[in-house]
Amino acid sequence: MPVSMDVEATKTILLALRGPITAADVPQLCDQLAARLRDSDATDAVCDVGALGRPTAVTLNALARLQLVARRRGCRIRLTGAGPELLMLLELVGLTDVLRAGGPGGGPVETGPDPPPVRSA
Repeated sequence: MPVSMDVEATKTILLALRGPITAADVPQLCDQLAARLRDSDATDAVCDVGALGRPTAVTLNALARLQLVARRRGCRIRLTGAGPELLMLLELVGLTDVLRAGGPGGGPVETGPDPPPVRSA
């Protein structure tokens, strides 16, 4: 399985994703993250994507779905180790609003709950 997880004392779950990730891996990754968040009071999930290799559409799908799992549990995801190719793909497919891109050189990239809706007068 292309993931390892630990919980730090700072209420952060650490995920180290290793590639390549296949489409069959995505539901299991999401289930694992959901279980870890359910069993902890973590508020952050740090996802190290430095060992993913060349990003693919499956990589983008996995990251977007992991972010949704975290958001549903009141958690935010921070990506570390994101290379320029992954950052460019996130921007190209319009996921920078969902997986907000950090600075050049791989992050950290932070994601989290959407801001509250703005009500018009």
